[in-house]
Amino acid sequence: MLIISEMESANLVTHDLAFDAAKEALIAACEEGTVTFPVVLGHGSSPQNRFSVKASATSELAGLKVGSYWPGNRDNGLARHNSLILLFDQNTGRIEVAMEAGTVNAYRTAAADAVAVDLLARPNAETLAIFGAGHQARYECRALARVRALRRVIIAARNNEQAEDMRTTLRQEGLNAEIASPQKACEAADIIVTATPSRTPLFEADWVRPGTHISSMGSDARGKQELPPALLARSALFCDLPEQARSVGEFQHAAPGLDITALGDVLLGRRPGRASSDAITIFDSSGLSLQDLYIARHLLAKRGGDTHASRSPERNTP
Repeated sequence: MLIISEMESANLVTHDLAFDAAKEALIAACEEGTVTFPVVLGHGSSPQNRFSVKASATSELAGLKVGSYWPGNRDNGLARHNSLILLFDQNTGRIEVAMEAGTVNAYRTAAADAVAVDLLARPNAETLAIFGAGHQARYECRALARVRALRRVIIAARNNEQAEDMRTTLRQEGLNAEIASPQKACEAADIIVTATPSRTPLFEADWVRPGTHISSMGSDARGKQELPPALLARSALFCDLPEQARSVGEFQHAAPGLDITALGDVLLGRRPGRASSDAITIFDSSGLSLQDLYIARHLLAKRGGDTHASRSPERNTP
């Protein structure tokens, strides 16, 4: 079994690599023969320490990702989120690769958002409102700056200290960042991204302008909610996997009859994306293990050394 440490995977990953892997995974999710298994949710000895197990299989890959959230780690100077990717040798059923992927997970999550924004946001979108100022929110800003010429990043966060720190960091990286109230942020935004653990809507539906694209990145369990249901009812809805979005994603709060489109079907040309410049589009990212499997394969290929999991067959990717 090949073991890839957190340090090694973090040194290998890039936004470009993560973007390519996310795009492949979203397409694979819509291909015949792909299976995404039900998400398993659990907790540690203390119920506040939570983890999830997400598994999937394609004709090329099979494996799973274990993601954990230990909120008390911050007090010990450790990351609250962690991730482990396991890839099976499909000939033997043994684990072929075990990859620690805490940093990789942040890139992979932001990359799915970047694919959605690149596909659904207006080409001239230049103002991003980001809800949340934690670890993941910063990766979202960096990934989106690669697919749109962001002239302004507006941070809306409940933790003022984190917001100030994030503004300083983004400015040092060349992004024009500022802090504003949720209403002011929404009213100015071309793109809204929510990256929080919220269980209540973060803003009002009426604050969102026509033509805005929204990505909900934080809803990945029953009861989580970042967006107002009234907004879902008047928007075009897209996601990574419809049945999962309905179960544990943001669209668990959508009315039963609303149409939900898998982003992979848009990438494959099977379904339309943005219908007009005034349309409001929403991408619900509940997170697919396929994204983890594909980014792991890209990292293995970059690392070098032959494994079954690193071999990439020819694909007809649009």
